[in-house]
Amino acid sequence: MQLPKLFRQLSLMCMNPLTDKEIRAAFVNCTKGAAKRLSIPHDLADRPWDDLDYFGWRDPQAPDRAYLVTELGGRPTALALRSSGAASGQARRSMCSMCLTTHSGGVSLMVAPKAGKAGQQGNSVGAYICSDLACSLYVRGKRDAGAGARLHETITQEEKIRRTVANLAAFVDKVIA
Repeated sequence: MQLPKLFRQLSLMCMNPLTDKEIRAAFVNCTKGAAKRLSIPHDLADRPWDDLDYFGWRDPQAPDRAYLVTELGGRPTALALRSSGAASGQARRSMCSMCLTTHSGGVSLMVAPKAGKAGQQGNSVGAYICSDLACSLYVRGKRDAGAGARLHETITQEEKIRRTVANLAAFVDKVIA
């Protein structure tokens, strides 16, 4: 299996704590003005950074907007995402393409404009991701998605984390390529 070129640069086990300023400066697929205006959680110091492969959140003022930031080559890289609103009455189980957790109504198609000229021309990349962007916590067993959410696998937790990181790296690579 050919791993994405960014996989070797991606932090494998945890993120370093980030500040509001570091996060805003890390966006690769939106303008500096848009990054300045977006809503970043105020409780950054309270986040479980040691358990995160990426930090993701939804904008409370715009539920269709989501953001994620990860570390590439020791530097934060952030993506602006759009998602469809939650469908009312959705009971179908879906699987996150990052962490392979299944949810009933808890997975959303997240679409990221491509970085640079391609994004300015309207090109984008999409992936099905846990709606709450808590993949790292599901893989580590720190958050429970309910009965049957995690398939039985014979690989170790570290291997599951590496797979999640590889899936994330592939997604980020497609956005910035």
